[in-house]
Amino acid sequence: MEAKNREINPDAVWRRSGDGAGGVEVAFLASGNIAMRDAKNPDGPILIFTPGEWTAFVAGAKDGEFNRPRN
Repeated sequence: MEAKNREINPDAVWRRSGDGAGGVEVAFLASGNIAMRDAKNPDGPILIFTPGEWTAFVAGAKDGEFNRPRN
């Protein structure tokens, strides 16, 4: 985990999702990987995705794979 975090340049440009009132931030790294973090806790853990993992994650989100079950 530490090795992957070293690839995040302190000057990375983080983009916030949605209306900017929370959610997640995403940065496209020089390595080609994608970093994602909690916008409310930018000093917290960071998830690192390869391009293939990111594509699968975004497709799953669009398809509703991560939606909460309805009661």
